[in-house]
Formats: sequence, structure tokens, C-alpha cells
Amino acid sequence: MRIDRRGFVAAAAAAAVTPVRAGRPDLTSRRPATADRRFTSAAVEREIARISVMIRDPELRWLFANCYPNTLDTTVKMGIFDGKPDAFVITGDIPCLWLRDSSAQLHPYLPLVREDAKLRELFRGLIARQARSILIDPYANAFMEDPGARTNLAWALHDETEMKPGVAERKWEVDSLCYPIRLASAYWRATGDKTPFDATWAASARAIVRTFREQQRKHGPGPYRFRRAAPQPSETLLWGQGNPTRKVGLIHSGFRPSDDACLYPFLIPANLFAVNALRSLAKLAQSTRGDAKLATDADALAQEVEAALVRHGTMNLTGVGEVWAYEADGYGNAVFMDDANIPSLSALAYLGCVGPSDKRWRRTSEAAWSPANPWFFRGRKAEGIGGPHVGPRQIWPMSLMVRALSAQNDATILACLATLKATHAGTGFMHEAFDQDDPAQFTRPWFAWANGLFGELILRLAARRPHLLRAPLASR
Repeated sequence: MRIDRRGFVAAAAAAAVTPVRAGRPDLTSRRPATADRRFTSAAVEREIARISVMIRDPELRWLFANCYPNTLDTTVKMGIFDGKPDAFVITGDIPCLWLRDSSAQLHPYLPLVREDAKLRELFRGLIARQARSILIDPYANAFMEDPGARTNLAWALHDETEMKPGVAERKWEVDSLCYPIRLASAYWRATGDKTPFDATWAASARAIVRTFREQQRKHGPGPYRFRRAAPQPSETLLWGQGNPTRKVGLIHSGFRPSDDACLYPFLIPANLFAVNALRSLAKLAQSTRGDAKLATDADALAQEVEAALVRHGTMNLTGVGEVWAYEADGYGNAVFMDDANIPSLSALAYLGCVGPSDKRWRRTSEAAWSPANPWFFRGRKAEGIGGPHVGPRQIWPMSLMVRALSAQNDATILACLATLKATHAGTGFMHEAFDQDDPAQFTRPWFAWANGLFGELILRLAARRPHLLRAPLASR
């Protein structure tokens, strides 16, 4: 029987939900036993201890200790490939490696890589695995552990696209190629370690630039096609390519970071992320390999896409003014909305695509956190952003984390922390989404990216606003 990803996730959630009890949750650690953890880092354990004593609220402290190490505890498989570290990092309840998720899952550990050799091996292993995966197919978003295996994801088995061995799903998403650059660049800045940046990595970097240029589609539609028979129209692309566009220099994306199809193929937050990633790639190629040609190519493409964004990436929103559009088509049509998955309009400052005080972005972000965004929900228990992926009324904790990571005032951050504390449904972990009126109804009890992002938020507050960790939080 064929099932789609939503059905798979809903079934996993139903099978794994921890019963919710009224009142204060049991604050016993929800981490696996030490012997059952997939990867351990002495530096991470010290960081958990260091930060925990800074957190006044016992439940928030417990959430941090459960969530921050979740990627290491449950999703990492280390190995050796060609005599070098290899790291396969699954999303959680789906046992495949997403380029986006795996990059984001390791990001919270970057401050510790300099002091922990095991962590450096993990980062080197993932950078290498991602490079090899991109060389299998730069249009794929998810990969199998065995590069010779065919997909075993039920919803992808009959996709009309060029499915190669090693590919788990082949939804073309611009951000899938941005995230590995972000991870590699941040690792280089943190360590100065040139080890991962070998000929294989350089070939994958060139493939990224080439694929972005193909998806500008200035010289034809390019090689990518994708169709899927599914009850949700967001699972497939019109005629295999998406809605028509005017070729203006922006990069076409088939799908959003939610893995939902774009309405208009110019996904603006993804294009802004691509500009940022390409500039990082230019610096990385020059610094680690002295590769002036790759650096020049990446920088030239960044400049071209940035110029197109200025001309075609904004819109006037009634009662608000000029904002970044979520998607556009180059003909003058654009849609304003936001989706909790990152890159989102709300996350542009968090990703470094805009400055946190940029006036256009501030207008955009506040509009996204309001009824101007059709995927903003306000219920009896919480308010936040969701998206089409799991449907109406479903708030993603990730949206609350991004809002807190981007906020410039204490009250907003404390409100987000209080909501996150009140909506984990007694499980001790962050979820994909929960019902606006009943947080006990949620999807994905094992979603490592959301857990890691929560840990990253707490670390950021400990470094920049430690007084907020000492503040009392509202009780449920």
C-alpha cells in the first residue's frame, strides 16, 4: 500500500506518543542509557552541565538536557570510507539523511568542535558524506545509507523522476545545496581545519554552482523533472517542472524546505539563502584550496541572484509596505506567506541573510507573525507559524525558536520560551507541530532538527542574554 510522508509521520507519532498527564511532568531524563547512545562527546556533556546550572526553571532545564544532545544520542552512525571518517545522520523517525536536516542538526555543536577531537571527526565525516551524496545527484534532497541501495521510502517508490541508487527522495530544493555550504563554512571558521576540503568536496562544490545555474533556466528548462501521484497537490510539480516563470536570474526551486511544492518557482528566502551560501563558498574555496576559479564563479552567481532579488523579490503588502515576498514568478506575481521550515522569511536574520535590524526584514517578519500570513495560527494554547505540510491549526515549535533567536526584546523571547515549555506534551522533546488548542495532539515525537534548534536557542541565550535563563517562566 502506498502512503505519503504525512501518513508515515502521523503513524509514527501515534505509535510513539508518551502519555500526557495533567500537572507537572516527570522530570526524569529522557535520554537513552549511556551504553545505548549513538555518539558521545565529552565537550557536549560538559556544556550540558555548564548551561543547566544557569537555567532557573526546572522544566526548561530538563528540556534542554533532553533536546540538545538528541542528534548525537539517537541519529549518528559513524564509519570509515576510503580511510576517512564517514558520518550518516538521520532525521529521527525517517531513517535517511536529508542534506538540510543533517547540516542543521550538527550546527548547535559548532562552538565545541575546537575542543573535542571526536566532534571534529563527526563534522569531517558528515561534510564528506554530503559531498559524496551531492555527486550522486545534486537534485536529490535525501539519501540512503547505502549509496548502492534503491529508496525504501514508500512515498517515493513510484516517483516520475530519475531516481539513482543511493537517493531516498528527489525533490529539488535550493536550500538542500545551501545547507552543506553553511555547515562546511562554519566548521572552517571555527577550526581552521582544511582536512575536509579535498578533491571530492571541491567537485561537489562545483556541482552546486552548476546546478544553481541550470536552475536559473536561462538557456532552457534544465534536466530536472518530478511528478508524484498523491492526494495532496503540494507533492507534485505541474508538468514535472512547476508553474511558468519569466527568466530573470533567480534560481528555480521545485520544492520548499518543507518538501512541499512551490506555488511560484522563485522561492525568495531560498534565493536569499543561496546568495549567502555562494559568498561563503567563494571564501571557503579560496581559503582552503586556493581555488580562484571556483571562488570567482560562486561570487559572480551570488551577485547576479542578489540583483534579481532586488528587482523581483519584494512586494507591497497592504497596510504594511514593502516586504520580501515568499514566492514570485518574475512576471510580477508574488505571494506573501511564511512557512515554519527554514529557510523562511522569519529566519532570514538567523541565517545571516539580512541584518537583524534591517527595516524591510523587520516589516516582513512581523507580518509573518500575524494574520497577514495565512499559515499563522493563534489558538487557546499557543500562537505561531505552521505551513501546508501538516495543515491548518498546526503550530511548529521551530517557528517559536526562530522568533526567539531573532528577537531584539526580552519579552518576546520569554513568551516563546514559556510556550515551548508548555507545549511539549510531557514528552521532554520538541515536535514537528502541535494543535493550537491541544498540544497533546502533535506530529513527530522524534524530530532531531527541532530538538537541536531548541538547544541552540538556549546556548545563544546563555551567551548573550543569560539573565533570561534566570527569569521565572509562566506555568501551565
